[in-house]
Amino acid sequence: MFPLHRGRRLRVNESIRSLVRETTLSPTDFMFPMFIAEGENVKVEISSMPGIFRRSIDLTVEEVKEIYALGIRAVNIYVKVSEDLKDNTGKESWNPNGLMQQAIRAIKSACPEMIVMPDVALDPYSIYGHDGIIANGDVENDSTVAALVKMAVSHAEAGADFVAPSDMMDGRVLRLREGLDAAGFHHVGIMSYSAKYASAFYGPFRDALDSAPREADVAVPKDKKTYQMDYANRIEAIKEALSDVEEGADMVMVKPGIAYLDIVREVKNAVNVPVTVFHVSGEYAMIKAAAERGWLDNDKIMMEQLMCIKRAGASLISTYFAKEAAILLNK
Repeated sequence: MFPLHRGRRLRVNESIRSLVRETTLSPTDFMFPMFIAEGENVKVEISSMPGIFRRSIDLTVEEVKEIYALGIRAVNIYVKVSEDLKDNTGKESWNPNGLMQQAIRAIKSACPEMIVMPDVALDPYSIYGHDGIIANGDVENDSTVAALVKMAVSHAEAGADFVAPSDMMDGRVLRLREGLDAAGFHHVGIMSYSAKYASAFYGPFRDALDSAPREADVAVPKDKKTYQMDYANRIEAIKEALSDVEEGADMVMVKPGIAYLDIVREVKNAVNVPVTVFHVSGEYAMIKAAAERGWLDNDKIMMEQLMCIKRAGASLISTYFAKEAAILLNK
């Protein structure tokens, strides 16, 4: 009689394990974050993110075609703008002929079925490296939101399928929805960075876009903790996600990923919209660094982490491993 139930019967071989596997991964589970640079035929590797590049629009389009062929159906795009276009208003962000707007048009023209979700935040355009407009020594919420609406509408005009506000300003989802609808873009969705924590895992990303907070000749916050969330908090993430859904978000995001899987599950249980998880640059860089030293197996750790993010409740995973993982899955 000992024991009646043996769990190992369901682990005997890979065929049995695959039959009872609770969570599966597919290339359609991934969104690929892409960095776009000025110029033509530009491809510059980001030193802190081996295998990830800033590409000019022409090479970005070629990469988009390649990943679409692998089964990836969404890209999250960011731009590195020249210093002379940066100021404290972020006005370049809604330039109809700006780098982001050109990139959206080029991607949608070359690969119409690819879902394009441009980043909506002012840090790539800010002389201070912050996600909004600086006033009285801090990021001013409401004027920033007004700028974000102009930015989002310009993205929609260029052909974006979703806009992805990553700024963490209060009330911005409602104003974005109102602004998009007023401009006739009822079909353009909002993927809100709802629970974006003030994390040290973002370092390599800020290298890629030169978007870290900077010292200035005026009073400027030294970090982003007045608007990004305190990583000690859990209930606040649920509140933020529910608030964004009430304001009109079509998807919500938790960022970072692996260190925040408890938050992913809490948010998944609380909302009735898809939950995106951003497997961020620092998480990518740590795996790459350990693999280069022979301490970890890159492919095995990559797939384990992505599977765990999906298991925790992610409907979509934004990850720099998207292309690598899709290639492995297709094999």
